[in-house]
Amino acid sequence: MASSIGGEDAAAGAPAHLDGDGHAHGPRIGSAGQRHQKPLTIAFALTATYAVVELVGGFVTGSLALISDAAHMGTDVLGLGLALAAIHLAKRPAAGQRTFGTYRLEVLAAIINGLLLFGVAFYVLYEAVQRFMDPPEVLGVPMLIVAAVGLVVNVVSFLLLTRGAKESLNVKGAYLEVLSDMLGSIGVIVAAIVITVTGFRYADAVVAAAIGLFILPRTWQLMRQALRIIMEVAPPGVNVEAAVRDLAAISGVDAVHDLHIWTVTSGMEAATAHVLITDDADWHAVLDASRELLSERYGVTHSTIQVEPTGHEERPAGF
Repeated sequence: MASSIGGEDAAAGAPAHLDGDGHAHGPRIGSAGQRHQKPLTIAFALTATYAVVELVGGFVTGSLALISDAAHMGTDVLGLGLALAAIHLAKRPAAGQRTFGTYRLEVLAAIINGLLLFGVAFYVLYEAVQRFMDPPEVLGVPMLIVAAVGLVVNVVSFLLLTRGAKESLNVKGAYLEVLSDMLGSIGVIVAAIVITVTGFRYADAVVAAAIGLFILPRTWQLMRQALRIIMEVAPPGVNVEAAVRDLAAISGVDAVHDLHIWTVTSGMEAATAHVLITDDADWHAVLDASRELLSERYGVTHSTIQVEPTGHEERPAGF
């Protein structure tokens, strides 16, 4: 009995190819991040443009709050740029030693974005403490105008990235950065109104602290997801033991071992498994049923199944 190795990729309407055993394989699909590159590019352009505008506005009005928020937006620009660069590099085809291409660059970008978000959050908290001790003079009305325009820019970017954040960890990192900056703009607006109406200068520090505390738990969640992928832990919601039982229940299958399920990048799950079959089993049917089960029930878009006869003993390479 020969072993059969095959992959199953789902992409509607695209042509399939055949392996040496005549089994159809779907084409390689792009990562979730690639499917949302255009809105990410628009968000990058909007955020970069207004970061410059806000920085100039901060110096013109003498507003430390606006300058700080411009720095926050500058961090967002860097994060969005990293996300776009990762998607662009991930488009390189698998070749040579990169048998999975460069998809993992998207995950690395998400980790870098998370580290940047942690840095921004702690910086905001630090600045809040400083302002509690010595609240600066802030020009409320100019601060309100510039922050209001910044809020519009952030809302547009936020809406552009909302859909992609549900599918791509990389886009989610950019989405969280835009969300944090949008909340920052809202906070600046609230602080500007309070300062203008009441003269209560501590409002700026209170809002800054609230923003920093909001960013931290969401950033930790992003980092946890990225680290799960780097550690090749099974995707959330996938019960590996249940998958073993389901594969073993396929007609003609005697046992299943060495099942591994992991995420290459967001939206691209992979699996490998050894499936032992009975002497009278149709190994073509077992192979197809195994790949179909992993795809439809567990969302695995690329599976490699090794079909073996019952009693087959693994031998070290070279024997």
